[in-house]
Amino acid sequence: MDKKLLEILVCPSTKVPVRLLSKDKLAILNNVIVSADVRREDGSRVDGPLSAALITEDGRTIYVIDDEIPIMLEELAIAANQVAGW
Repeated sequence: MDKKLLEILVCPSTKVPVRLLSKDKLAILNNVIVSADVRREDGSRVDGPLSAALITEDGRTIYVIDDEIPIMLEELAIAANQVAGW
């Protein structure tokens, strides 16, 4: 992902800056997605593992990166509290 873009991206609702989700945390998230019912803010289920994601600096909200494009829509965000131990 382009570093300049990453520097200016913020959560659309809280304006908290975002960063790339580490590979370790992405693996944990994907394990939870496969084994549990992870939901987006709009209530829809996350269907499968993610290839990349952003997380807010406060660790509360996850945004999917799809084909190197961050999907920064509030209704498609994933609440990080669905992943135990973060």
